[in-house]
Amino acid sequence: MGHYETLQELLLKRAIVYPNSEPHGPVAGFYDYGSVGSEIKRRLEGEWRSFFLSLGDNFHEIDSCLIMPQSVFKASGHLEHFKDPAAVCGKCGTKRKADELMEEALGEKFEGLSAQELDELIKKHKLVCPKCKSKFKGIEPFTLMFPLEAGAAENKAAVYLRPETAQGPFTAFKREFRANRERLPLGLAIIGKAFRNEISPRQLTIRTREFTQAELQIFFDPKAAPEVDYKSIKKKKVLFALPGKKEKSMAIDEVKKATKMPEFMLYYLAKDWEWMEYLGLGKCLRLAQLSEEEKAFYNKYHLDLEIKMPSFDKWVEVAGFHYRTDHDLKGHQKVSGQKMLVPGKDYNPHVLELSFGVDRLVFALLDTSLKEGKEGWYFALPPRLAPFDAGVYPLVNKESLPEKARAILQTLRGDGIKVFFDGGGSIGRRYARADEIGVPFGITIDFDSLKDKSVTVRDRDTQKQDRVKISDLSGYLWKRKSV
Repeated sequence: MGHYETLQELLLKRAIVYPNSEPHGPVAGFYDYGSVGSEIKRRLEGEWRSFFLSLGDNFHEIDSCLIMPQSVFKASGHLEHFKDPAAVCGKCGTKRKADELMEEALGEKFEGLSAQELDELIKKHKLVCPKCKSKFKGIEPFTLMFPLEAGAAENKAAVYLRPETAQGPFTAFKREFRANRERLPLGLAIIGKAFRNEISPRQLTIRTREFTQAELQIFFDPKAAPEVDYKSIKKKKVLFALPGKKEKSMAIDEVKKATKMPEFMLYYLAKDWEWMEYLGLGKCLRLAQLSEEEKAFYNKYHLDLEIKMPSFDKWVEVAGFHYRTDHDLKGHQKVSGQKMLVPGKDYNPHVLELSFGVDRLVFALLDTSLKEGKEGWYFALPPRLAPFDAGVYPLVNKESLPEKARAILQTLRGDGIKVFFDGGGSIGRRYARADEIGVPFGITIDFDSLKDKSVTVRDRDTQKQDRVKISDLSGYLWKRKSV
């Protein structure tokens, strides 16, 4: 069984991630997170908040609606441009995203090609429908937006589920700018759901129709670059790939020469990289600059942060770094008739967007941390992202050991340590169950604990065991789990 199949089996076995509405026959592209998966996801989101909102003293989190008026997406360009080229089977009608169909067949990227170019390539390489093996009849545009209606018939309004979280900060900019003392740069962050009617969702949570984004929109004066400590990151090494070129290790200062990007943007790019390192993903990470054909039409600079996924043995985008200029605020100003100019100034702020796919990041963490140990497969998650900090186990269920274990459990919970109790089966089996879901430490209460007031703490990855005083246990775990 391959890596991907092993991962999928463990995710389902431990109810970490599974298809939505399983008893009714799930719809492709919709997944639920179980109790373990949702805790990993929550912890990742919390780490994102702590890191990115601390990058500026005028950076704030907002929470905007999932459903927005049609005019929002007319202003943003989504109604006109948010479409994918779909290859349509001439026999069974199956639709596949054309550029991905080509990528799967030839192992290269084909984003940015026209419908005609994709159609010619499909015919040239004699690609057929994966479902019925018939020829494709051509390429059709496929709208990715989810349309809805709001209100009763007499005042019904056309609305859409948002395809990205970004439009919330753009429509809120004017009010947030005033509320935050009219200062730039202004950072508005959102962690929330977005919806895209993907043609062919697949690969678990890599490509879904409902997903979570964590985005920070940084509004700034284009004539006065935000002040940053560029010197602190200029020598930082990253793995960087120019369009059509193989990636290589470069200092941020070298990236500056290659891309001509301003220093303040490179500072935030380096912070993106640092955060991925903080998650433990630095060893399988690269930055890839998109070509003019590949990047979104409104972006002046467009780079992807990509992870080399063991499940697919290829680079997969998990985050984007976009200089959106003043495209969005100008669009909303034009369609709404409301000025988005800075008061007393004759310009719209420009926007630098730091965008992360939360579900893809969770998948990357699980995929890259999957290891095979003596007792089977387990997730070697960084302690700060594990679903629990530790398990608490009485060695046997007699002679007051369970009561002592539960007392320690309550003390640790009171000290902010997330722990669980397990008294079933052999101690080895309990360790193995915890390892499977990524719990980094196991605390065993034995007969000596009643005498020396100490416990044994087992490390998931090294199997090393430390004897720790119960009075020192909280401090010990706080130190170890913060690594």
